[in-house]
Amino acid sequence: MSTKTEPYLPSPNEPFMNERQQQYFRQKLIRWKEEIIRESKETLLTLQKENINHADLADRASSESERSIELRSRDRQRKLIAKIDSALSRIDDGTYGYCEDTNEPIGINRLVARPIATLSIEAQERHERREKVYRDE
Repeated sequence: MSTKTEPYLPSPNEPFMNERQQQYFRQKLIRWKEEIIRESKETLLTLQKENINHADLADRASSESERSIELRSRDRQRKLIAKIDSALSRIDDGTYGYCEDTNEPIGINRLVARPIATLSIEAQERHERREKVYRDE
């Protein structure tokens, strides 16, 4: 008879940012970063292989458009890696999981969904309302 253990998932019912939760988020962030890097390497290889001269102008334009979209996507992922590295640093210094505005816990469910979050839902909503006001002026 084998017993199958369920994978650990942080719970709001345990002490916030205990060692087990910190380890969970560290591993989640590291895996996410490794996946982004792997995808980036695959993209670079694909772009290098596709560096073919297209005789047809429409094919060339299509290829350039696809390349531009891919490079913008990679730039967003580069910025995401910086946010992941920042989150890993916050785990190391003990500030991970706490809102930058209020220093209150962000909340386990939000961190599971968005492990790079730096604001609680309430602080994020206030931030977005302020942004909207400035955009609308």
